[in-house]
Amino acid sequence: MIDLSLVWAFIIAFAVFAYVVMDGFDLGIGILFPSFGVGEERDSAMNSIAPVWDGNETWLVLGGGGLMAAFPLAYAIVLPATYPLIIAMLLGLVFRGVAFEFRWRDPGHRALWDLAFTAGSFVAALTQGMVLGALLQGIEVADRAYAGSWWDWLTPYTLLTGLGTVAGYALLGSTWLIWKLEGPAQDHARRMAFRAAIATLALLVAVSLYTVFLGGQYFDRWFSMPSVLFAANVPLLTAIIAFLLFRGLAKGGEAAPFWLSLALFFLGMAGLGVSMFPYIVPDQVTIWDAAAPESSQIFMLIGVGITMPLILAYTGWAYWVFRGKVGHEGYH
Repeated sequence: MIDLSLVWAFIIAFAVFAYVVMDGFDLGIGILFPSFGVGEERDSAMNSIAPVWDGNETWLVLGGGGLMAAFPLAYAIVLPATYPLIIAMLLGLVFRGVAFEFRWRDPGHRALWDLAFTAGSFVAALTQGMVLGALLQGIEVADRAYAGSWWDWLTPYTLLTGLGTVAGYALLGSTWLIWKLEGPAQDHARRMAFRAAIATLALLVAVSLYTVFLGGQYFDRWFSMPSVLFAANVPLLTAIIAFLLFRGLAKGGEAAPFWLSLALFFLGMAGLGVSMFPYIVPDQVTIWDAAAPESSQIFMLIGVGITMPLILAYTGWAYWVFRGKVGHEGYH
């Protein structure tokens, strides 16, 4: 018999990863935006994501909506524990979206819209990482409800995970621009990619070590037998991918650095699975504890089975149509 809770856990994990992959480089470009020259360089960077940026956030809706529908108990615990972060993230995405549209329609205030684009991107990336950190560091639960305070999410650990996400998105954004741009703008993106890669890997190591010693359950999952036989592959593969990434950047690769950056995020997701599974609220609530009734899961699965292939199809088509370089005039 199919374990529907497990199926939904994978669907939500896929939606979250798809969001990180597809909106991560959008946010990364916003984070790096002040480093690009005013005028043609910024316009080219913006145009590289213009055809796809708003569709990328579909996955955020699917992940959040899926969590609420498939695991309502987890949703009811995690959201109150991270309300300030969620509100800040949504405001950041709103400012970023408005700035994206208005910088073209209001040239007289373009500097202001560029600032809003950068600030919104930075806040959205930082808070997304901090939400993950708040989840991993532990959420106080009593009687199947959040029992902590308003500020439990604010710790050195969550700030570290937030900065790690900012650096990782900057890496995705810079490698995307290497792939999509040419000339001096591409050279600048390559220099930024080197710096972002170093920051990402340093923060990844710091967050990983911090996480292992947060609580006994994480240490056991990574270092006890037999789980260590699987877990050890994650840092090993990460080191290999990091080496290939730096080599690709040094040798002038265009598409390869972006795909290798995505591989780093995939390995990060695998490490997250090692640390958390089968808990959806670490050490408190498993995916089976938090699951909706089976009839509800089946009903929603039918809907996802119809809509997810459509989302994948139109997303793939959009990326295929706009697959070329952004030219000097700012268009594909």
